[in-house]
Amino acid sequence: MAQQERARRTRELILDAAAEEFALRGYADTTMHAVVARTDMTKGALYGHFPSKEHIAGALVQQALEAWRALRRHCETPDLTAAAALEALALGLADRLCTDVRFRAALRLTADRRPYGADAPDVRPYGADAPDVFEDARQCLISLVRRAQQEGAVRPHPPEVLAQLLLVFVYGTLHASRRGAEDEPLPGWEEAWRVLIEALTTKAPVEHRTRKHTFPKES
Repeated sequence: MAQQERARRTRELILDAAAEEFALRGYADTTMHAVVARTDMTKGALYGHFPSKEHIAGALVQQALEAWRALRRHCETPDLTAAAALEALALGLADRLCTDVRFRAALRLTADRRPYGADAPDVRPYGADAPDVFEDARQCLISLVRRAQQEGAVRPHPPEVLAQLLLVFVYGTLHASRRGAEDEPLPGWEEAWRVLIEALTTKAPVEHRTRKHTFPKES
């Protein structure tokens, strides 16, 4: 049991170190040597747990998918209106990005592997068959926007456009950083959300709508 616990801790250490590198540099510019340097272990010990960079990235992407599904279950409860669920989901995604380096790294990995433009190559060096967290989130947001519009809580813009705007807000928290601080998200994203949601909603001022959410933290 003690040996199993040591192996588990070593694996977690590797995932944390790799997440720091992936979040900062992306998949292509992250090296196993850099991951080893962050862990203070031998390269042989690292390869004993993960045979390649691809396997580490795949593990992080899978964890992000599980975290996203947990967040979605948490936000789509029957007692919430669609507008409240929409708010909880967007804030929950932003919260994970700001507080969980593994989730932050995995979403960057997921975004990096998506092709840009009709003629761009579909480069998927890892997890090629894994569901796309961004696409799943987009479809979920579109559905919630439609429901919120039916409730009369969100302005009647195309749901696809509003969902894309919300994803831009969420993904923007990944790249907004303090000057001179390595990969440190900019504070104030909750206030940015209040400004955005006030522009989208049709009725009460945002201060009457926005409430503090407690999000699931399982990894």
